Amino acid sequence: MSRDAHGSWAAAETALGVRLPDDYKHLVETYGWGEFCDYLNLHTPFGTSEHNGVDWQRGRLSGVPERDRERYPYPLHPAPGGLLVWGTTIDADRLCWLTTGAPENWPVVVWSSEDWYETHPMGAAGFVEAWIGGRVGSRLLADMEPDLAPWFNAFRPRTHRCLRLSEGLFTHDQRLAILRESLAPTVDRGSWRSEQADAGQDHFAYVHADWLLTYDMSRPHQIRISFPPEDGEAVRQRLFAAVRRMRCEVLAISASDGVPLPAWDAVADEDA
Repeated sequence: MSRDAHGSWAAAETALGVRLPDDYKHLVETYGWGEFCDYLNLHTPFGTSEHNGVDWQRGRLSGVPERDRERYPYPLHPAPGGLLVWGTTIDADRLCWLTTGAPENWPVVVWSSEDWYETHPMGAAGFVEAWIGGRVGSRLLADMEPDLAPWFNAFRPRTHRCLRLSEGLFTHDQRLAILRESLAPTVDRGSWRSEQADAGQDHFAYVHADWLLTYDMSRPHQIRISFPPEDGEAVRQRLFAAVRRMRCEVLAISASDGVPLPAWDAVADEDA
């Protein structure tokens, strides 16, 4: 389900005072507001979210100092040749166009959260594709984790649950295998391990629904899951069946803010 993907392009362009590139329009209409590979966020000129809409895209960005031409080489739109934001990253970097020349020729400027810049001679769609394929060569952005198939998560209302579990009889890897088998088919979303191998996370998703999971190696270990609110009962049944197969017990249930819940469905806990 795409969000904030459709609206009047003519009205958006009139409000912004520029014609927007066709490849960006195609991105928005195809995906809407959301996140590529848990890293690159695509924003749109539509909708009522504070993170989208013409007001967000044309507004003066918070935290911007007075222009220092040596360190900050670009003005902001609507100044001629100014930067116009079309995306962000989870690290608070801004993905902008340098609005010089025809819109189809606008290059992408990465404006990092530490106020460094780099320019890439491609449009928004080409930049997303190149980053996913490991061809951007950016000094400022994190790389796409190798060997993962690309994905897109639409920003939408979601319910978040965290289940803290007893250790049980199996090793972590055995429990992870059982968890993924119980929710099969699943796809990888990346993982990490500490140097001491006593901490780490495994991220994966359920293929047939928008269920996103993280399995933590913490002690006590825990399963974190987010899902569309309407899937709550199906998620509960599948997840508790998996915990039983893992030979574990649920010690506590909490919401996204960490507040303990007396039961799985105690609060709505819906987030965009």
